[in-house]
Amino acid sequence: MARPDINRSGEIEVFVRVVQAGSFSAAARALRMTPSAVSKLIARLEARLGARLISRSTRKLQLTPEGAAFHDSGLRILADLDAAEREAAAGAAPRGRLRVNCYVPFGQHRLMPLLPRFLERYPEISVEAVLTDSVIDLMEERADVAIRAGPLRESRLVARKLGQSRMVVVAAPAYLEARGTPQTPADLASHNLLAFGFVRHIDGLPFVDAKGASVMVPIAGNSTVSDGEAMRLTTLAGAGIARLARWHVEPDMAAGRLVQLLEAFNPGDEEPTHAVYVGQGKHLPARVRAFLDFLAETVRL
Repeated sequence: MARPDINRSGEIEVFVRVVQAGSFSAAARALRMTPSAVSKLIARLEARLGARLISRSTRKLQLTPEGAAFHDSGLRILADLDAAEREAAAGAAPRGRLRVNCYVPFGQHRLMPLLPRFLERYPEISVEAVLTDSVIDLMEERADVAIRAGPLRESRLVARKLGQSRMVVVAAPAYLEARGTPQTPADLASHNLLAFGFVRHIDGLPFVDAKGASVMVPIAGNSTVSDGEAMRLTTLAGAGIARLARWHVEPDMAAGRLVQLLEAFNPGDEEPTHAVYVGQGKHLPARVRAFLDFLAETVRL
């Protein structure tokens, strides 16, 4: 958390103005500051971030990769601040119907338990929530926000990352007692591997061998399920072995209802969760911005 004496929005505004003006002196004139003050502020910002934002090796200022990313984020932040101030000045409280589409595990274990707090904070918003692991077209379904797991496809949607979680392979103690505990990925050939009934971004269970090389184990089993929560319940019932996000099954592992397998061969990949939506900055409805900020504040994966 920033110290109270750090004006982060002011720093961002000066940095953005320097980039737009192309020099410290031009930005200083526009901001009615001295070039020295602008230079010191940028230096202080870089020191606080621990990253060089602007290359000063030539007469023309050049952004570093970190500086370019910070500039893009800064533009969005300043636009959001402007919109927030306009709404506050106009007395525009977030209101209206919010349509949310959410993948099933997150909806059941995170979103639905948090909704009462959100609705209490914003009593003029009503929420229509649909839980499905199918990827929908937001415009076609008239959804305001979709919460999705896994890598995002290229699209014109805006994404806000809510977190990510390491993937784990698990099974119920009853299944392992009946079928034995696999010691290597090769052992999975004799086990029942649970599959999803929709297209996934990988075909199989990924592992690494003792030398760090990638190994993909084909999924072969007698059960397919429609979503992550159905997969969890099927695994808890002792039907087979599954690969799921750790946040989803951590309470089950802690309680001994599921056992983590083959961790020595885990490639360490993580599944991200994003909130995706249409529009940004001043074009983002207050109800959507309020919901996104609430998720960022409360969700922990």
